[in-house]
Amino acid sequence: MKRIFLIYIWFYAASMMAQTAYKEFKPGQLWLDDKGNHINAHGGGFLYYNDTYYWFGEHKESGKMGHKALVGVHVYSSKDLYNWKDEGVALAMANDTTSMLQKECLLERPKVIYNKKTKKFVMWFHHELKDQGYKAALTGVAVSDNVTGPYRYISSFRLHPNVWASNFTVAQQQNVTLATKEGVEKKQKKIDGVIMCRDFESGQMSRDMNLFVDEDEQAYHITASEENQTLIISKLSDDYLSMTDEYVRVFPGEANEAPAIFKKDGKYFMFSSYTTGWKPNPGRLAVSDNMMSGWKALENPCRGNELERKTTFHSQSTYVIPVVGKKDAYIFVGDRWISDNLKDSRYIWLPVQFKNGLPFLKWNDSWNLDFFDK
Repeated sequence: MKRIFLIYIWFYAASMMAQTAYKEFKPGQLWLDDKGNHINAHGGGFLYYNDTYYWFGEHKESGKMGHKALVGVHVYSSKDLYNWKDEGVALAMANDTTSMLQKECLLERPKVIYNKKTKKFVMWFHHELKDQGYKAALTGVAVSDNVTGPYRYISSFRLHPNVWASNFTVAQQQNVTLATKEGVEKKQKKIDGVIMCRDFESGQMSRDMNLFVDEDEQAYHITASEENQTLIISKLSDDYLSMTDEYVRVFPGEANEAPAIFKKDGKYFMFSSYTTGWKPNPGRLAVSDNMMSGWKALENPCRGNELERKTTFHSQSTYVIPVVGKKDAYIFVGDRWISDNLKDSRYIWLPVQFKNGLPFLKWNDSWNLDFFDK
């Protein structure tokens, strides 16, 4: 009887919290949706459409199976960024065991963009095949007529088979091809481009990924490739449903993942992380005047104590939200992964601040959008 009473109290408290509108962000705290449930949209991406924000993310379950895709991509909507309505599952996992998107595969970091020409909503995501760990390293694409779905799965594939990156010179191609033929297995990973050469015919790897649509409506796919050692930025086709052959390698051999790009005053900025699995690490920041060239690494963007700088406030970047209606207002979105219970992983939202034209992050226990009016 006591247990039943406690369960009732918990549900009542959750319900009351859900009915109480949020008016501020509290990074790392439990964040309830309109139904009183912790928001389940990890590794998320955001889309602003028809005066509404949409949050797409990985639906996680508790326990040992939590890292596998058992449900699909969850979507929520909000008018104010504080309070989120559960819109259900945007892309559901297939029950068909012949489908590449069958349950228990891995589906991570879903992102959605809107194509103004076709009036379609296009979702891309990192996809690994069932029971193959992270071997497949595919990117997947799905499409819908409606922002909340359902999304129709199209396909998953490796990137740019039989196409060299545009910034990989002929001399580099010849050197790395020779090194690969010599079969110096232990030394290969130390030679720039060997992994790209290894995957030349089958296509380049794609793991942690993101999307960015520029002011001219050109869309880009940004992903960790070459065993997470190199970032690849690719131009998408006009309908956003496939890749063009134009792509570049960024920071080859420097171990980047979790890319999140935004644009301010004509400059492109990218938050990313090192590669330490579920464990947090020092944040990374880069800048360029052009999406397809000239990327320059900057210092750790985090300001705070040593632990905060070493762990990016115990989080890993996933997206940067431009706040509509406010000047120079951007929100850094990160995941605070709880590896033994991924469903309970928390969200770290922090205002992006600027000094001398460069972004930086500082911890705030709680804050609201008035921060950008200062």
